[in-house]
Amino acid sequence: MKIIADSSCLYSTKEANSKGFTILPVAVTLNGKSYKDYDEITSDKLLSQIVQGAIPKSSQPAIGEILDTFTSTDEEIVMLTVGDGLSGTYSNAVGAKNSLDKNEHIHIIDTQTLAGAFHYLVDKANTLKNEGKTITDIKNELCTSIQNSLSYVIPTNFTFLKRSGRLSPIAANAAGFMKIVPTLTLSEDRRKIELLTMTRTIKKALDEIIKNMKQHGVNEDYQISVSHAGVYEKAKEALEQIKQQFANATFELFELSPSLMLHGGPGCIVIQAIKR
Repeated sequence: MKIIADSSCLYSTKEANSKGFTILPVAVTLNGKSYKDYDEITSDKLLSQIVQGAIPKSSQPAIGEILDTFTSTDEEIVMLTVGDGLSGTYSNAVGAKNSLDKNEHIHIIDTQTLAGAFHYLVDKANTLKNEGKTITDIKNELCTSIQNSLSYVIPTNFTFLKRSGRLSPIAANAAGFMKIVPTLTLSEDRRKIELLTMTRTIKKALDEIIKNMKQHGVNEDYQISVSHAGVYEKAKEALEQIKQQFANATFELFELSPSLMLHGGPGCIVIQAIKR
């Protein structure tokens, strides 16, 4: 069995290869040149280019690239993609599968998420594969986690989210509140980002996120992650604040991939919880 994912799960191709699965990098276009996530551009380099005024774009793995990966093996394939609606990767994967005459061995899973929660799902799929679980078992266990996942974004700049089209209209209107800290979350259908609340400080924003997580039943059975765009210390502080309320959960701290940074923008923080 072969596990495949795109780099929105915060894995580089090198890291994935060492763990026995495959990563298809998202491409970042910068100053007219295309770079593959992690392999050809780092998050630090992208941030420095943005500060200098560059306007990068991202593009999901092409159908041809996905097709080449599908046809490189006769094994059962499980491909996990960043949430459909947040990216075109899922549609491209389905298109590549449907172009093949024999495709019953290819299984495509829309994770309905990204970043830290996506990272967890890839790890879980790989662990289940190594334990000898069947395709059905893997799908069922991943589905349970996907249905019990939450994502929140605290941006410092709306420009990037607006440019990428990930914001719902109501959230975009909050851009005028320069002294307000907005907290965004995935919509109920998990296809776009919408406004959850607005507060005066990041600490209060985190209080609202913690409150919302508790309302959704987050407990010691969850993994909670904080991912950031070049603000390690703020992300670490956020993680410590959350730990005080969910002491028995498991925790991860990540830096966002280059492609995800250009959507959330410099300084953004992503908080996620997913059932283990």
